[in-house]
Amino acid sequence: MAVLENLVTSVATRLMGVDSATAVEVSQAVLADLVEYFGVDVSFLRHNDHRIHASVLVAEWPVRPGIPDPDPLKVVYFADADPVFALAEHQKEPVVFRPEPATDEYQQTIAEGRQIPSTSMACVPLLSGEVTTGVLGFVKFGDRDWTKAELNALKAIASLFAQVQARIAAEEQLRYLADHDDLTGLCNRRALLAHLDRRLADGQPGPVSVMFFDLDRLKAINDYLGHTAGDWFIRVLAERLRESADGGNLLARLGGDEFVVVPGGTLNSDEAVDFARRLQTRLHDRVAVDGEMLTRTVSIGVACGMPGRDTTSDLLRRADQAVLTAKSSGGNQVAVFSDDMAMESEFRNDIELHLQGDIERGALRLHYQPEVNMHTGEILAAEALVRWEHPTRGLLAPNAFIGVAESINIAGDLGRWVMRAACTEFARWRSHGVGLDAVLRINVSPVQLVTDGFVDSVASIIDEFGLDGGSVCLEITENVVVRDIETTRKTLAGLKDVGVQVAIDDFGTGYSVLSHLKSLPVDTLKIDKGFVRDLGASPGDLAIVRAIIALADAFGLQLVAEGVETAQAAEILLEHGCHRAQGFLLSRPVPGDQMKALLAEGRIPMNLAASPRL
Repeated sequence: MAVLENLVTSVATRLMGVDSATAVEVSQAVLADLVEYFGVDVSFLRHNDHRIHASVLVAEWPVRPGIPDPDPLKVVYFADADPVFALAEHQKEPVVFRPEPATDEYQQTIAEGRQIPSTSMACVPLLSGEVTTGVLGFVKFGDRDWTKAELNALKAIASLFAQVQARIAAEEQLRYLADHDDLTGLCNRRALLAHLDRRLADGQPGPVSVMFFDLDRLKAINDYLGHTAGDWFIRVLAERLRESADGGNLLARLGGDEFVVVPGGTLNSDEAVDFARRLQTRLHDRVAVDGEMLTRTVSIGVACGMPGRDTTSDLLRRADQAVLTAKSSGGNQVAVFSDDMAMESEFRNDIELHLQGDIERGALRLHYQPEVNMHTGEILAAEALVRWEHPTRGLLAPNAFIGVAESINIAGDLGRWVMRAACTEFARWRSHGVGLDAVLRINVSPVQLVTDGFVDSVASIIDEFGLDGGSVCLEITENVVVRDIETTRKTLAGLKDVGVQVAIDDFGTGYSVLSHLKSLPVDTLKIDKGFVRDLGASPGDLAIVRAIIALADAFGLQLVAEGVETAQAAEILLEHGCHRAQGFLLSRPVPGDQMKALLAEGRIPMNLAASPRL
């Protein structure tokens, strides 16, 4: 008994430090010792994989020479197994087979398959709670009697092996979770980066292509059916990616609705685009979610890199920029990274990094564009337009940075600066007796319009600088008006209570606002410059402009034409009853001191016949 106890202790000592890297080697050594101690011919250790209902060989002794590949005994499915293997699936106590009448049929099977006349065997289960996780087996060619003490010792040794299996399984699970996304089972960012680092190492074949997938408007599913439905949708799409692109290709989920596919082969950009479009078509198939048949389009950015030249971060950044371009083009597109995208990305990053600080450092400037009565040349209003004095790029117009300001959530700060700075300057002009009959026009961002306290902020600024509300007009673009009509209506009503005027800018670019126009408290419509610029050359533009003029007249609204650049456009506008306008033909935007001088003069000379298109 003491000898058996020493044997168990020895096995425990040897298995104590085993991990997944050393498990097979140490297990074989332990089996070799056990074969010698018990005087048997073969020993084996197997693991039960209950997911596939099979017994998987972990180690054996002696190692069989000339094992074929694949080893027919490496994985044995219980459904096809002989009686011993079949018992091992749920076995709870040791089982001993000896040459005796009860096992004649099994002995005959062994004799026919292995040319062994008689065999005795002891099979001891590896248990984890109530689950049989494997089997420890010993085979003697001929007969062998197993004592109760020996079987108890084997049960203790099997328990030690079960603990090793559990420890290795936990290690493998941790390793799996470290490299895989828990929602979809695809690789995660860590695994993706490691894979690309290997693929882009110097000397590896190239090019290496990356496809960045971004679902269009997944938020609509989350908002409508909840995040559980959104997660299910993501899992289905991940499975479709796996079905369509698995096999040597790396598939990763970066989080949210973003996926990356790295083809295993060396694809150039054209080949990668073809591959991406095939996957895009597959992902567009409808998905059943909570009784709904749903589909989302997918935007895909493609980028290629060369090993030894491009880094992982370079390649992913390019693919990300390409997918942003695809989404900004309306979605459901495949875009390939280009040098133009690189320049655009560099410019955007520059703006994003410096804009907030430059607002605080006072690097913003206001220019003003006059609004003129084209009959008389009288200056009726001045529209405040923000400019950014960039430290290296010079004076930037708002279209260069407003979009970035909105994307990084500082559009509200920018809008507040513009309103305060414009009212400060306008109040100063009026204190000098300049611009007393003119209106100051200030553009309002979508963020400001839905911000709590916006109306109170406007009222406070108007009051602070002693301006009467009627001398200030806030301009809101047409698409912003219809984005949240109830909030817009409430905000505009509050602004009217303050006394300021309200204008709808870029009017004509949408149609949804028409049904709400009669109920919105607005004073002015500003015809979008896209319809004004080519007046005289585009019958369609003229038809739209005439309709807007009639609409403004029907509702008793002021009307201003934007983007008047030719004498022909000005004359057509006057002919059809629109006399208020702004544009390069009349005046470009000018700094505050020049605007003050123009207001002091009171008018701009009109000589439309002599004015070329600028």
